[in-house]
Amino acid sequence: MAERESVGIVLLGLGVVGSGVARALTERAETYADRVGARIELRKVLVRDATRERAFAPARSLITTDPAEALGADCDIVVEVMGGEDPAREYIQESLRRGRWVVTANKELMAKYGPELLAQATAGGADILFEASVGGGMPIVSPLRRDLSANQITSVRAIINGTTNYILTQMSREGAAFGDALRQAQDLGYAEKPDPSRDVEGFDAAYKLAILSSLAFHGHVRVDDVYREGITHLIPRDFRYAAELGYAIKLLAIGRRDSDGIGVRVHPALVPSDELLANVDGVLNAVQVEGDLIGRVLFQGAGAGSMPTTSAIMADVLEASRSIVLGNRPSPWRYTADMAMKTISALTTRYYIRVEVTDRPGVLAGIARAFGDNSVSIASVIQKETDDEAQTAELVIITHAAREADVQRSISQIEGLKGEVRQVGAVLRVED
Repeated sequence: MAERESVGIVLLGLGVVGSGVARALTERAETYADRVGARIELRKVLVRDATRERAFAPARSLITTDPAEALGADCDIVVEVMGGEDPAREYIQESLRRGRWVVTANKELMAKYGPELLAQATAGGADILFEASVGGGMPIVSPLRRDLSANQITSVRAIINGTTNYILTQMSREGAAFGDALRQAQDLGYAEKPDPSRDVEGFDAAYKLAILSSLAFHGHVRVDDVYREGITHLIPRDFRYAAELGYAIKLLAIGRRDSDGIGVRVHPALVPSDELLANVDGVLNAVQVEGDLIGRVLFQGAGAGSMPTTSAIMADVLEASRSIVLGNRPSPWRYTADMAMKTISALTTRYYIRVEVTDRPGVLAGIARAFGDNSVSIASVIQKETDDEAQTAELVIITHAAREADVQRSISQIEGLKGEVRQVGAVLRVED
């Protein structure tokens, strides 16, 4: 048994996740004491509204609405589960200035200010741990910081937003329209009401990818470096056509290191149906990492919810507590790479393109000419669902590998074929 008898915790936030953390600290105190070698004591909880009903509430004497009282309490670790940028950033910085360890689930803060906060923690002789900021209950931050650190990682491909993965699963399995699948996700508590844009427009995944890529490539990948596209433009026919071609549609977060730089992007993509990522359904998350020593490895698990996120937060709390009890100085995380960031226009891949056209001779020739003018080679064209009454047809085009910039110029030229092309309905990248 170490000489230190206890480790003090201040909890910032008592929402769904915060209540789970408070419950774990209270109900599993003896178990955690055995694992750490000292008691882990919850000493103060900061809330916005002390009268609000909660799933679990600690003793009333621990609850305060005064940030100064919470941050001034005698503690060793501050656990931040408030979310958002402000005032969470201010509270974390103040905690680090006091030399306290910080555990956070705040993906927005870590994506925008991770290197700055990690440097501040190191200067104060502490650390900031953030496992829950990316994969919820699925461990991925710790493996990248430690277990895979001997590797030169070449790619990270991930499904890291459970809400969008649930919606896409419903559209694929049930043929649901986007709006109907979104309402189901909202009714189940997966998507925010009334504004789900953080999830469905890819912002949440972009934050998480910035964190993952910074860790994987040992540099600072900024949120603004991440190309982002959401899923709102997809329709059930895209899923049906993709399945016929042997693909699933997933919102992928991709970071890839090539000889000429690093590309980071979030967008829906066609994934071969026999790949592991294609079969990650519902609200599950998955991250596939490829390194020169380990090869390809897949992490999969629950990406959201009170208990899975509590699991990740408490793992960080226990790690920090052990270091505090043993008097260990944390190893600073080093961003060592000077990285050139690639824009989406430099991407080379295959493409799925759905085009609604007037059903008459010569239309396909005009479309093929637009692709040819921009050095894009067509691999296959399938005509689908001709509407005889409206005299329209739908073309599903798969290209050979082509540059993004060339494909986008082709699309612009095709959209200019007035009277022949009704609309370009979807342009999706093929990840095989």
